[in-house]
Amino acid sequence: MFRNQYDTDVTTWSPAGRLFQVEYAMEAVKQGSAAIGLRSKTHVILACVNKANSELSSHQKKIFKVDDHIGVAIAGLTADGRVLSRYMRSECINYGYSYESALPVGRLVVQLADKAQVCTQRSWKRPYGVGLLVGGLDESGAHLYYNCPSGNYFEYQSFAIGSRSQAAKTYLERRFENFTDSSRGSLLKDALFALRETLQGEKLTSTNCTVAVVGVGEAFHMLDKETIQGLINEFELAGEEDPAATTDAAADIESAVPEAGAPTDKGAASMDV
Repeated sequence: MFRNQYDTDVTTWSPAGRLFQVEYAMEAVKQGSAAIGLRSKTHVILACVNKANSELSSHQKKIFKVDDHIGVAIAGLTADGRVLSRYMRSECINYGYSYESALPVGRLVVQLADKAQVCTQRSWKRPYGVGLLVGGLDESGAHLYYNCPSGNYFEYQSFAIGSRSQAAKTYLERRFENFTDSSRGSLLKDALFALRETLQGEKLTSTNCTVAVVGVGEAFHMLDKETIQGLINEFELAGEEDPAATTDAAADIESAVPEAGAPTDKGAASMDV
């Protein structure tokens, strides 16, 4: 599909200054199931969509615990994500053994980015086809980073990666100014709302999502299915609409109502958004 004469080697530049194999790795992240991260001053929430390859198989694990203060959510090639999470776990253990303290989140993210960058500069290697949302808590507060297959990393207040993540990003962009001072419960609610946006009409249940939390006085852990389902029921996610979205939709409906005598397009098919 993307085949051209400059994509046979990760070290071959195109005349436009592009490394196609790196771009293909970034495309693999977009094809993976959605993962979402949010942070406040005291907590970080990671959430992901569970997708099975078939009705006969179970879903693959998409959120991994790295240390008591760090966790990671992935989108893309799960095998690559599993290898990188094991590397991060090893780095945390070695740092704790040497310095008897927790590894700062930012330092671990830089080490992970350096490891990914090496794969873009060696002809006998390929880039990791996975994007990682790294959430953690250290002495400087709560942090949320995105590590890209290109070796770049960025810190975010909230972010979404994977397939149909743009819908979640749109929701998060409307709400992110409130995240800094949000409580743990409010942050969980926003995470579930954003996750639901990626399902495009599919009902959000405890079986098709995973949620993990780390915060002040709370080690990184994944919520059990009963807790997640209780949150979904409490927030009435099955039928409740996001207030901001409802307001926008109402305004669109009012503007779309034709005036008396105005022609209507009866034959037009409705758009499935």
